[in-house]
Amino acid sequence: MNLSTVKWLGKQRFVGISASGHEVPFDSDREENTAPGPMEMLLLALGACTATDVVTILKKKRQPLAALEIEVSGQRRADPPRVWTKIEIVYRLRGELDEKAVRDAVRLSETKYCSVSAMLAKSAKISTRIEMERLQPRNLAEGEWRGGGRS
Repeated sequence: MNLSTVKWLGKQRFVGISASGHEVPFDSDREENTAPGPMEMLLLALGACTATDVVTILKKKRQPLAALEIEVSGQRRADPPRVWTKIEIVYRLRGELDEKAVRDAVRLSETKYCSVSAMLAKSAKISTRIEMERLQPRNLAEGEWRGGGRS
């Protein structure tokens, strides 16, 4: 079992210490706003989880991904507990990418691999949108390899 610890620092500020030893600040007071709140961290965790899946899947499919940005937004229930009820994930990718490979990677993350998505889907309707900027394949000069530079 993983063990995480949260220590109170005063006011509504806390520091979380993950099972791997990393410290993460939290501030539940949205007026002082000195660090992300717990619900914001859930959206960030969702973005990081699905980003990891997409990068890994595209690498396995030998898709040359140049950049990835994921934007996650959501709406919460008005009354406590104020769970996420609607979440949208926007995937912005750039590279010499096949559109079907990207759609498949996003679908696999949503339906099979992203644990954070699976948990949040129990209370929220999660929708996705993909925005792609396709880079044109470039002709490699003699002696140049795909990693850049000359051999």
